[in-house]
Amino acid sequence: MGKKTRTEYSIINIVTGLGGYAVNTLLGLICRIVFTHTLVSEYLGVSGLFTNILSMLSLAELGIGSAIVYALYKPLAKQNHEKIASLVKFYGKCYQAVGVLIGILGVLLMPFLRLLIHDVPSIHENIYLIYVIFLFNTASSYFFSYRSSLLTAAQQNYLVIGLNYAITILESVIQMIWLIATHNYLGYLIIQTIGTLIYNIVISHIAAKKFPYIAKKNIKPLEKEEKFGLIKNIQALIIWKLSGLLVNSTDNIIITYFSGLTAVGLSSNYTLLSTTINSLLNQLFSGITASVGNMNAIESKEKKMDMFYAINLANFWLFGWSAIGIFVCSTDMVHLMFGQNYILPITIPFVIALNFYMVGMQNAVWTYKNTMGLFRPGRYLLILTAIINLVCSIWLGKVWGLFGILFATAISRAFTNTWYDPYAVFKYGFGEKASLYFFRYLYYAIILVLTGGICYWSCSFVRLSLLATVVVKFLICCIIPNVVFLLCFYRKKEFLIIREFSQRVVNKLKEKIKR
Repeated sequence: MGKKTRTEYSIINIVTGLGGYAVNTLLGLICRIVFTHTLVSEYLGVSGLFTNILSMLSLAELGIGSAIVYALYKPLAKQNHEKIASLVKFYGKCYQAVGVLIGILGVLLMPFLRLLIHDVPSIHENIYLIYVIFLFNTASSYFFSYRSSLLTAAQQNYLVIGLNYAITILESVIQMIWLIATHNYLGYLIIQTIGTLIYNIVISHIAAKKFPYIAKKNIKPLEKEEKFGLIKNIQALIIWKLSGLLVNSTDNIIITYFSGLTAVGLSSNYTLLSTTINSLLNQLFSGITASVGNMNAIESKEKKMDMFYAINLANFWLFGWSAIGIFVCSTDMVHLMFGQNYILPITIPFVIALNFYMVGMQNAVWTYKNTMGLFRPGRYLLILTAIINLVCSIWLGKVWGLFGILFATAISRAFTNTWYDPYAVFKYGFGEKASLYFFRYLYYAIILVLTGGICYWSCSFVRLSLLATVVVKFLICCIIPNVVFLLCFYRKKEFLIIREFSQRVVNKLKEKIKR
């Protein structure tokens, strides 16, 4: 079989991601409903809290993965097996050290858990035993997962995604059966741990089989200059990753401190919808990341910019449409799935939708920033992002509670990476003025606010049964935004590029079906 084109790799990655994610999401939602009906809400809070703590511990990874994946693009394009093997070996040693470090730091943090959890949660299991299982899950992954990044850089992310979803789907089914039969949280976690171990071992084996030269014993080490270049990029990514984790992974910790584990569990049902949609949409964009990296290595500036604008419009269309749905529909969906006791004020879905949109609109920027190797510009500015987030979260958390903590995240992003990251891509990546991007961003924002207002006003007249209300509001939020967006953009060059790419995807799929 001949080498696939960028388009073919993108199609396979996207289709695999969307197909697996659709099944996995449905099962995950059912599993969540089973979870809330078989265990008390404190278990959701414990899961959210420990996930955030271990996400912060993962800052030990220090951006090694992003730096190595970027370094792999050119050797893979040129089929330089020796260089690929050297990079993967270096990557593996770094990640094994990271796994050990996370394990040590995680154990050292155990005595401080009670400082975060003021009230003893209403759960049967020992809180420290649960934490150790979460810690093992996180630390052990670093001893295997480094090889999966090679598959991702080689535009074969469909193998990583496909295996991940196959194991996760099986894992979810077993977890649901276990919860219904036993109402036991510890077994639920152990099943998850076994699934993680199986995935890591199998994906490592697949990578070694696809690229047998990475498993050889006499692999040449990287030259000092190459290591120095990687280390410089990693040093820049340390700040980027640390700041990102402090912005994204501290909310549940602060919520626990101010409002308790129950509030974390309640808010997590709302963020479940946004994270589910975000993960779904990321299947589209992560499927083309390696292809964008390949394009940035060999294509002209004009072609790079045209594709950037097309991806950026796709970001707005999908994330803007979804943000409207999250704001308008999430309260009724939470009511329907989890019950009246889980409903929060309308300000909560509003600020969740705002954060969701702000992050989503950075997708094109971050894809180009990473695939162009722009790790150093603006790295110190991200420290300011983290500081603003922490200060505003504590201040606004005291004043407005849960809403204030979530709104602080939006404030910190607005003042820093929302404007600087696109500036860096245009100045250092394209050599153009960033105003070309900001005018579009403002135009998109105006369209989004007007469209969202129309949807919210239209849905305020819906007075039906709960299930019918959810269905009707969902249809309103599907029809109105897409009609408005189509009228605004159907003549734009970037829309034509998206349409052309979509047509190529359809044609390729038809060819596959005929075969």
